[in-house]
Amino acid sequence: MMPQDLERLRDIDGTIQSSQYLHLDRSGEGFAVTWKLEERPLRERLIDPNTVGDETQFVMKQLVLGAEEGIALAMEHEGNVVGVLAAVEEASRKTLRIVDVRIDFDYRREGLGSVLLYRSVQEARDRELRAVVAQTKTNNVPGAHFLRKAGFELAGMDERMETNHDLVKEAVTLFWYAALD
Repeated sequence: MMPQDLERLRDIDGTIQSSQYLHLDRSGEGFAVTWKLEERPLRERLIDPNTVGDETQFVMKQLVLGAEEGIALAMEHEGNVVGVLAAVEEASRKTLRIVDVRIDFDYRREGLGSVLLYRSVQEARDRELRAVVAQTKTNNVPGAHFLRKAGFELAGMDERMETNHDLVKEAVTLFWYAALD
C-alpha cells in the first residue's frame, strides 16, 4: 500500500450482507460457565455498509508511513483499489494481528481476500512469529466463514468488548487464531 492509496480506502465498498448470525448461548455460572455458538437466521437481512473507521484508517496510515510495525497491502484493478489488508505486529505476543481486510463488493468471491490473507500468513512466517490473529463479530457470518476456510480456528470470544449489552445485540466479538508452528 502506498500513501496515495489511503485516500482511496473509503471508495472500497465493504458492505457486509448476511441472512445469518452466530448465536451465542451462555449457561451456568462461576467457573462452570459454558458457551455454545450456532448459526441462526437473522430476523431481517443484515446490510452493513462496513465503512473504514477512523481508528482503522489511522493504523493503516501508521503502517504505510512506517511508524507502526506490520504490513499494509493493497490490490488494484484498472487503477482502482479493490482490496486492502492491514496487520500490526505484536512483538510481545509474537503475533501478527489483522486489523482489517476488505474487498470491494463487486470483486468478492474471486480469491482476492484469500491472496491477501495468505500473504499476511507468509509475512508472519518470514518474521518468525508464532501466529496470525483476527477478530470478527457474530453478526459477520461471511467473515467468520472466510477465516475458517483459510485455516483459522475460533480461539475465544468477548461478549462485552464494545458494550455491556453486546450479547443482547447479537454482536459478540470472536477471536480467531492461525498457529504457524
